[in-house]
Amino acid sequence: MRRLIIDTDPGVDDAFAIALACASPDVDLMAVTTVAGNIGIEHTTRNALNLLALCGREDVPVAAGAHRPFSRPVRGDTAHGVDGLGGHAHALPTSKATGDPRDAITLLKDTLEASEGPVTVIAIGPMTNVALLLAAHPGVKPKIDRLVIMGGGIAGGNITPSAEFNVWVDPEAARRVLVEEDVPVTLVPLDVTMRCAVGDEWLGQLADHPVGRELVAMTPHYRAFYKETFGRDDFVMHDAIAVAEAINPGLLRTTPLRLEVDCTDGPGSGATIADRRTPPQPDERFVDVALDADIDALRAYILGELAR
Repeated sequence: MRRLIIDTDPGVDDAFAIALACASPDVDLMAVTTVAGNIGIEHTTRNALNLLALCGREDVPVAAGAHRPFSRPVRGDTAHGVDGLGGHAHALPTSKATGDPRDAITLLKDTLEASEGPVTVIAIGPMTNVALLLAAHPGVKPKIDRLVIMGGGIAGGNITPSAEFNVWVDPEAARRVLVEEDVPVTLVPLDVTMRCAVGDEWLGQLADHPVGRELVAMTPHYRAFYKETFGRDDFVMHDAIAVAEAINPGLLRTTPLRLEVDCTDGPGSGATIADRRTPPQPDERFVDVALDADIDALRAYILGELAR
C-alpha cells in the first residue's frame, strides 16, 4: 500500500489527479492540503472537499494552506474557469465534511510524523506549502519517501513562453524545493505531460462511469483554453500524470538533472532551467526529471484506474 499526501489547487487536471488517487486500490490517501494557484484558496479548498465527496472519500482530512506566494502578487489564470472546475463545481456533491481545523503545514507535519512508514508527497500546485513545510519542520524529511511534483518545463512554458504555471506562481518556493533542499524529488514537467493529451474517444470511455462522467463534464472550458492558446483541441491532464507516477514508480522515464529556477522579474521569470553540460555528481543536488514515457501505456493505465 502506497502512502500518499496530495498538495493541490483544484483545478480541472487536479480533479483527475485526486480521482486517480482515490480510485487506486494500492493507495492510502492520508491527507489533502490546498494552496492558492489556479484559483483562490477558498475555492481550491471547497473544490478539494467536494471532489473527495464525489469519489466517496470524505474521510480524508483536508486543510487549507498558503493563500498567496512567498513574495509575488497573487496570480491565477483563466484556464479552469471562475470556479476552478470549468464552471462545473456547482454540480458536484456538497461534502458533509468540513476542513481540518489545522492549517496545511501543520496537517502535513502531523500526518508525516504519525505515519508508520515513508510517505510520498505529491505537489500539483504552486510549491508554497511544501517549501514552508521543509523550512519550518526539517525533522519530517526522513518520513518523506520522495516528492513527486508536477511543475516546470525544460523546453518551455505554458503560462509564458518560458515558464510553467505552478513554478511561475511562486518561483521562490519552487527554487527552495528544487534547488536548495535535499529531499528526493521526481519532477513531472510539461515536456512529458503535454505529450499525454487525450481526445474525445478516451474521454468518452471515461464518461461511461459515474465519477468519470463528472470529470469529463469539467473539461470543455479547459479544452477551449488550450485550443485558443496552443491550437490543440484535446485534454492535457498534467497533474494526473504526476499522481500516476507516484502510485506506480517508474511509469515515467527520468533523467537526473541539476536545476535552477529564474526568480527575476524579467521575461524568464519562473523558468525552470536544466544544466545538461555534465551528469550530476553524487554530492550535487539533482532532481529526477521525467522527460519520457510509453505514452499509450500511460493513457491506458490512467483510464483503467479511473474507470474502476
